[in-house]
Amino acid sequence: MTSDSNDNSNIQAAGSSEPAAVACEGGTCEAACAEPTVAEAGASYRRDGQCRIIVDSCADFAPEVARALGVEVIHFPFVMADGEHADDLWHSMTPHEFYERMRNGEHATTSAVTPGHYLEVFERCAASGVPAVYLSFTRGLSSSVDAARQAADMVRESHPGYEIYVVDNLCPSAAAELLAIEAVRQVGNGLSAAELVEWVEEARYYIQGYFTLDSFDALARGGRIPPAAAQVGGKLDIKPELSYDINGALTLRGMCRGRKKALRAILADFKENYIGTDGVVTHMPIGIVDSDAEKDARWLEDQLRKEPGCQDIPIIHSSVSPVIGAHVGPGMVAVAFWGKDRRETLSFTDRIARRVRANK
Repeated sequence: MTSDSNDNSNIQAAGSSEPAAVACEGGTCEAACAEPTVAEAGASYRRDGQCRIIVDSCADFAPEVARALGVEVIHFPFVMADGEHADDLWHSMTPHEFYERMRNGEHATTSAVTPGHYLEVFERCAASGVPAVYLSFTRGLSSSVDAARQAADMVRESHPGYEIYVVDNLCPSAAAELLAIEAVRQVGNGLSAAELVEWVEEARYYIQGYFTLDSFDALARGGRIPPAAAQVGGKLDIKPELSYDINGALTLRGMCRGRKKALRAILADFKENYIGTDGVVTHMPIGIVDSDAEKDARWLEDQLRKEPGCQDIPIIHSSVSPVIGAHVGPGMVAVAFWGKDRRETLSFTDRIARRVRANK
């Protein structure tokens, strides 16, 4: 899915007349740093007073990208041995520090955001009078969106007529970052809050994401797979290739013997879904995200650059947030991109289920 025009103006930080530098520690946007026009990432600063976009830290933003876009970020909580932390886009610790603690046996735990936390943010938005749209971490992986909707209902009751919307992004991590970047640009092009909601509810199906993990250990600790399966996978050097379905939940694409085969499986899915049947490619950016696996992330970028139409596409590098990282562990590598409609790959039984729900 592409827009009708490509805005080549520089992204500007809120309240600044100078282009924001998109350079990064923790989450990196090295391609954007190297390119003269950061706006090739498909974003331009929003029109003040028209619509306020809210996101959360589970979009795994490169920190400077979030600041440049001018979006408000809700920081999800996580707990480690030294207490509770806020997922503050790697301000308090580096990705390497976090994932080294996991490698050394420390576990991170997460919990859903409470309605009260959302209410504080939404009340502040209502006080400004500017309509707001929250692109929420998908319900396929967290119940936080339910709390956000409760808070939004409370704000509408206390501020009659105020426009506030909560939309499930249906695409976690770097895929959600790409969605937010383009949402900001669409608002800059003139979409109202209500129109943006309609746009997001369609556009979110056109972002693909594929990733692999170094081990199954974190998934086993979180109860997503049996511990015995994790042990067998480790002994046989089995690496999964995963994605997410149209509800935002994780799906297993396949099992590969060895890391390199898993990375090549990601590339194969990129080739199949990024370039359309007529060889048409998009100008929007590609996202690469990793959990302290920079070497493989760089290898993946090098391979993507060899694909037709990808030589000059901005590639945004970022680090997997502690909240998602707690469930995938160190060594995750993922690619996210605008591509084919994910609904097209539904099985016929899933299509029947969607039709049943639509008729209710």
